[in-house]
Amino acid sequence: MEMGNNSFYSESELNELGLKAFGENVLISRKASFYSPETISLGSNVRIDDFCILSGDIEIGDFVHISAYSAIYARELVKIMAYSGISPRVTIFSATDDFGGDFLIGPMAPEDTTRLISGPVLLERFVQIGASSVILPNLTIKKGSVVGAMSLVNKDLESWGIYAGIPAKYIKERKKGLLRYV
Repeated sequence: MEMGNNSFYSESELNELGLKAFGENVLISRKASFYSPETISLGSNVRIDDFCILSGDIEIGDFVHISAYSAIYARELVKIMAYSGISPRVTIFSATDDFGGDFLIGPMAPEDTTRLISGPVLLERFVQIGASSVILPNLTIKKGSVVGAMSLVNKDLESWGIYAGIPAKYIKERKKGLLRYV
């Protein structure tokens, strides 16, 4: 069924985006941007809001929400598993320039003059990332953990923890009552 002037793409329009795969009940804002859509897979019950940028090798599971103004820069795999969410203005990087001073920085510098720090990023099931947080390359946020607003994640986070800060530090254990719904 076509949605007309709806702010989300219709199913036929989703087919035209050229995504690698997508499931049922996928809501993508017409104001979201996709780069290399043929490398992006979306599960079912996925919503991507206005002004999001998704670029690169991305796998998104079922029941995932990516809030407005978030960006996923996936030079290497970024995988977001089921029942996870990204709050507004979150940025996830699977690669970043080496800012140490021995190399040039940026995509316009010759490749042999730059150095990337890279690795896959995995958000396991039931992970939530708070608003304006930054996730750096080569790490896993394990099942059930949440990251508070305006945090910087630069290493693996253990399961079912509440983390916050710059860099993100363990605050306390997260309750597991939500598991009764799945």
